[in-house]
Amino acid sequence: MGKLKQRWNIESNWSLAAIFIVFSINGSFAAWVAKPLTNFIGLNPDTVSGFIYWPLRILLIFPIYQLTLPIVGWLFGQFKFFWAFEKKFLSRLGFGFLFKKED
Repeated sequence: MGKLKQRWNIESNWSLAAIFIVFSINGSFAAWVAKPLTNFIGLNPDTVSGFIYWPLRILLIFPIYQLTLPIVGWLFGQFKFFWAFEKKFLSRLGFGFLFKKED
């Protein structure tokens, strides 16, 4: 745990525990929100092949997860960590232009 705390620049065990809790809650929340959205757009595992349903549902979960991660992090007092995490992650995916400041 010491290496992880050092890598993420975290000082307390509480912060590390809160970060793990946020990751787990947000993953469950994103999956929970995606279910009614897939039903709303007409995707249902009973009517659509699993080879179509599951990849599309995962693609839907991804943006929900990214949007809600800083919010759930804020609820646990870890907004600064998760905002930096989001910026770094999305920059690696090619969305860094969203966070660049124009002079």
